[in-house]
Amino acid sequence: MQKATKVIFMSTAIPIVCLLLLASLRSVAQDRQSLNEEYQAQAMGQGTQMGQTFNVTILIQEYSTPEERQVLVDAFTKAGSQGLFNALNKMKAKGHIAVTGTLGYDISFVRKLPTADGFKLRVLTNRPITFGEAWTDSRSMDYNLSALELDLSNEKGKNTGVLLPACQFKIDKKTQELGIDNYQNPWKLVDILDRSKK
Repeated sequence: MQKATKVIFMSTAIPIVCLLLLASLRSVAQDRQSLNEEYQAQAMGQGTQMGQTFNVTILIQEYSTPEERQVLVDAFTKAGSQGLFNALNKMKAKGHIAVTGTLGYDISFVRKLPTADGFKLRVLTNRPITFGEAWTDSRSMDYNLSALELDLSNEKGKNTGVLLPACQFKIDKKTQELGIDNYQNPWKLVDILDRSKK
């Protein structure tokens, strides 16, 4: 079994954790109308996944509301990562993540936040648990969340992103800081395209 990699306040995790759940930044206009936004990226393996790649397509029909964000904050405060999982499970799908070779999975929570030269997309959702994991009660079942961030710039070639396919959020007992435990190394997202601009 692959050893879990602990990542606390790494550069790619800080924005996902702090700004997704804790910061009070205002989002770009996020109304309830159907958006049909589409983003494509190539996931590049790092560490033990070095050399592996796959395609990721993010389809967004609508963005999550500040009220839904507060539900997640409250759920995490009350019951930690499992609280997030339970709250996300009750949310209506906002879109879909398609991954090469899989059926993909629905997006439970997504926000669009303005930046100085573009915007960020932040996604948090429950990870599909495979039959094998459930049957063997694998340790990986504790890592039942997936997170994704895209940083899209108006400058050509400056788009970046990260995918955390199997993770859990927790408070470090010593530092009392919020962090992420990954079951695998994060995947770097490159060649990011905004297919919404057709």
